[in-house]
Amino acid sequence: MRLRVLIVTLVPVLAIALVASALGGGQSELAALREATAKYHDLQAAIDAGYVTELPQTAAFGGGTCIANGADGAMGIHMLDTRPGGRLDGNLDASEPEALLYEKRNDGTFKLTGVEYIVAGGPQPELYGQDFADTNLARFGNPSANVWTLHAWVWKPNPGGMFDPWNTSVTC
Repeated sequence: MRLRVLIVTLVPVLAIALVASALGGGQSELAALREATAKYHDLQAAIDAGYVTELPQTAAFGGGTCIANGADGAMGIHMLDTRPGGRLDGNLDASEPEALLYEKRNDGTFKLTGVEYIVAGGPQPELYGQDFADTNLARFGNPSANVWTLHAWVWKPNPGGMFDPWNTSVTC
């Protein structure tokens, strides 16, 4: 009888622990990324570190620099390091993402929401247990080019998951 009570008590607890672990979305693995990017909550620090280009999209996709996709959500404003020898070098470094993602606040300031890793060419990369997405650049004026991308929403929760490209909590 005691064994049955123990089993009946432990099974729901273990199930909850497993679900919580699965929904964590790699949060513990991302601690180093948060530490490396915390300074970029200050937009000027990001600019000083080389994130100098606000990625524009073509008029066919709404123009401007805040990337949105209707009901799927938004990615926000991408700040890229496009300097010669900058982070868009084809190398994958978990603590040095190619783009920082921001959301513009009502007062005009920028809130850091996440990062995007961008790798051109080569085999499909993987990071944090996630395969990169094959992303076409038509939105940005180059429909004949594809790159590998991975978003990580380390500074603003994403109802779709840590690595989903679109975040319904981000607005443009």
